[in-house]
Amino acid sequence: MRVIYEDNHIIVVFKKSGEIVQGDKTGDTPLSETVKAYIKEKYAKPGAVFLGVVHRLDRPVAGLVVFARTSKALSRMNDMFRKGDVHKTYWAITQNCPVQKEGVLEHWLVRNEKQNKSYAYDRECPNSKNAILKYRLIAQSERYNLLEVNLLTGRHHQIRCQLAAMGCPIKGDLKYGAKRSNPDGSISLLAHRIEFVHPVSKEHIMLESPLPDDTLWNSFGKLETTCKKE
Repeated sequence: MRVIYEDNHIIVVFKKSGEIVQGDKTGDTPLSETVKAYIKEKYAKPGAVFLGVVHRLDRPVAGLVVFARTSKALSRMNDMFRKGDVHKTYWAITQNCPVQKEGVLEHWLVRNEKQNKSYAYDRECPNSKNAILKYRLIAQSERYNLLEVNLLTGRHHQIRCQLAAMGCPIKGDLKYGAKRSNPDGSISLLAHRIEFVHPVSKEHIMLESPLPDDTLWNSFGKLETTCKKE
């Protein structure tokens, strides 16, 4: 487990693809329990450790996850997420290049619980929820494209579904139309940056995720850095 930021009220860690944030029917050890064990050992805390799950990432997605260490931080962070005061930026690798280098995608998403999948429609329909994101192309290699995505709403599988609806499924994401899986079972989507006002100190917090330990991700990291300098 890699800790990116911690204080008395919150802790932000890097989630590897394949890890689950909270316990589920698989019975696999969730990241929340790993973080609790870390806090208990580091601070020699007696008894149970409080840790609030503020948000989640899909299992095959890597990136930053925020946990609350106090009930005050949990309630305030929950409120901030609900109001859209937490700004999350994702990086997605796609094989297809979008027709427009940047733009806004708006769809109406319908979630199929049984399939654990969302479907995108161009207009409102029964049980649909409005989904909006901004994207821009920030780097390209010979075969792949790196998109930066900013969510304006938070819907089930929103980025995965909307990019696929645009004709740009995320690399490795078989559920949404990728041609083949990634060897490690991941999809090439990273919760790269998170920005918010600290729920207690009111300090401005902006954190960036390390890249997954993967040749393609690392090559894109270098390309993106080069683009910034130009």
